[in-house]
Amino acid sequence: MVEESAYWVAWSQISGIGPVLLRRLQQHFGTLATAWNATKVQLGEVEGFGFQTLEKIVQQRSRLHPEQLFTKHQQENPHFWTPADTDYPRLLLETPSPPPILYYRGEVELQENLAQKPLVAIVGTRRPSEYGIRWTRQISTALAKNGFTVVSGMAEGIDTESHAAAMKAGGRTIAVLGTGVDVIYPQKNRDLYKQILTAGLVVSEYPTKTPPDRTHFPRRNRIIAGMSRAILVMEAPLKSGALITATYANEFGRDVYALPGRVDDYPSQGCLKLLTQGASLILKELDELLTMLGAIPQIDGVEQLSTVQQLSLPTLSPELQQVMDAIAFEILPFDLIVQQTGMAAGSVSGALLQLELMGLLSQLPGMRYQKS
Repeated sequence: MVEESAYWVAWSQISGIGPVLLRRLQQHFGTLATAWNATKVQLGEVEGFGFQTLEKIVQQRSRLHPEQLFTKHQQENPHFWTPADTDYPRLLLETPSPPPILYYRGEVELQENLAQKPLVAIVGTRRPSEYGIRWTRQISTALAKNGFTVVSGMAEGIDTESHAAAMKAGGRTIAVLGTGVDVIYPQKNRDLYKQILTAGLVVSEYPTKTPPDRTHFPRRNRIIAGMSRAILVMEAPLKSGALITATYANEFGRDVYALPGRVDDYPSQGCLKLLTQGASLILKELDELLTMLGAIPQIDGVEQLSTVQQLSLPTLSPELQQVMDAIAFEILPFDLIVQQTGMAAGSVSGALLQLELMGLLSQLPGMRYQKS
């Protein structure tokens, strides 16, 4: 039997099918294996699948064999996750456009993937001032010493300073690349890259040997925002990739913080704009920042129901109970509930509605569900 992961790889090879359409496809059919065998008419029922896209699917799907493609892909890219894998980063999976394949190199820490250890992104300009460098180092050090993993993009400037300071403080760091995980960019960060492989991870949605491309870096910023519980913008002019990351963070419901600067400082203009748009202020007292970040709800392991809670639950049908057991005390997105229960997407959708009407579940933005 071909694994569901193989179908994520196969679908990602079809031109015109990006992360958003793949997400819709998976939600509509329940699994990408089911979608692979769907007819042209059935595929046309999915939002965003127009005539040209359907023609590409029909032409290319007939030439692809998921199992063979998956085996070949593993040989060329030994380490990767798909949304069908339990190790796929949980927070990233909650976003509207999770990468169908996420490649990685380095030391994996599953607590990070399961969102049981908090990840905080630090981003900013490639040409920081001494002020920006000093505060980036201080904050990265404080985060690392207090159990946070620092996420950034391994670019020059603020990114480099945040990675280096976190590791110097004995913490972990994750670099999200706009190249393949085996391609170092910029070249001057060769030593930094090697350090990160021993004290964290490098991840990318691009396969091995992919060179840098200007279109890749804005797209990778959604991964930085998606993996992290909060985003700190240290210094950023008005036209900055850091502001793109902050925009994604707002869309994903993440907290955004900005370091204030003087109104006439060019590197601070983007941060000042974020502050006028509702970003939280990074103040001198780092303990206050750490307290605020620590207050962000964490996804913990499954807890046991108390005796009172067990007794108060109504008797449920096996199907409804299966959905309740999948959610436990975690907030889960719809597609992960389908995956964990093994039920059809339509059956899960109906069960969720029933449980909501019974007051046992509540729906959150982004088709996520939690116990009431």
